[in-house]
Amino acid sequence: MSQATLGDDEELFGEAATEMRADVESSLADAWAALPDADDVWDADADNVLGVLNGLNSALEVGDAEDHLRDAKKWFTMGQRADAFDDADDLEEEIADLEDAITDISGASEQVGELTSTIPALRGTLEDAGPAADAEDDDTGDDADAVAEDEEEDEE
Repeated sequence: MSQATLGDDEELFGEAATEMRADVESSLADAWAALPDADDVWDADADNVLGVLNGLNSALEVGDAEDHLRDAKKWFTMGQRADAFDDADDLEEEIADLEDAITDISGASEQVGELTSTIPALRGTLEDAGPAADAEDDDTGDDADAVAEDEEEDEE
């Protein structure tokens, strides 16, 4: 092998390493962008708890973030094994942070999903609660009406 060929190989390897790092960084940026927006998770526009939970469950979709993370890890692993990165600690840390975020979001989504299926059953149980509760509601309502009528008469 001539000296010129070795120089060309080093230059090509340097270009490949730069492109590989750019691919990892691009995939990480795409993954972060695919995660839900904090305001979408926090803000709710619904008439009841079930609507809020359904909206939250939809907001907690990680979308394509997992696919982008997989691409980043693939290129990162390839670059690391080829010893192509001068300093890959920042990439490794960002990959770990992204994995943690996706795990947290997925876990929250599972919990919200469980609540979404539990709340309607709980509502049904409470609606079907014994007749004693219904009688108390009726009595309380009648007493409240009588008090309101007495107060109106006192004001006149």
